Amino acid sequence: MIVLKEFAPPGAAADAELALPFALREKSRLRAALASGEAAALFLPRGTTLRGGDLLQADDGRVVRIVAAPEAVQDIACHDAEEFARCAYHLGNRHTAVQLLGRQPDGHYLLRIRADHVLAEMLAGLGAHAHALDAPFEPEPGAYGGHAHVGGHHHGDHHGHDGDDHAGDHGGAHAHAPAPHPGSRMPVHAPKIHRPDPAAWTGTQDK
Repeated sequence: MIVLKEFAPPGAAADAELALPFALREKSRLRAALASGEAAALFLPRGTTLRGGDLLQADDGRVVRIVAAPEAVQDIACHDAEEFARCAYHLGNRHTAVQLLGRQPDGHYLLRIRADHVLAEMLAGLGAHAHALDAPFEPEPGAYGGHAHVGGHHHGDHHGHDGDDHAGDHGGAHAHAPAPHPGSRMPVHAPKIHRPDPAAWTGTQDK
């Protein structure tokens, strides 16, 4: 069995391939089989998401290229940019993984989701059209980076479970405002507590 624990240097020559659908590329602990049929075990850092083209270094020195395996998906064709934005918004509200394929030669704007007839019906109600097919699925990473590694490059942490960037967003009265995005020029201000001037205070005081 070949054991994969780390990423290989960018540009390394691959000795083997491992094809996985996205649901398995989100797992950091996994047993699978290489294209050759040889058994493989993944022991990657928790939270790692693999992308097609990533290179992994085996314990015996071999390099394995990750292949995004075709899986059941639906391509959603939108007639214009407004419809495209509306569909993406409602999918985001449902925490749905989405791949943005952009504008096509025929003028439609295309996005891809995992096959889901309920979502397809919702999008049809917004004016879009769903087309089912088997194709690689490479959804957008989280807005604040992530453990995704594209082409062997590492990015910052962003989620506590598969693709969910919203942990802690709904803390009610105890929620804290998020810190500025790294690189932002927005200053960080300490909260101000307004107290009356003791010299001007004319009210009563409990004794």
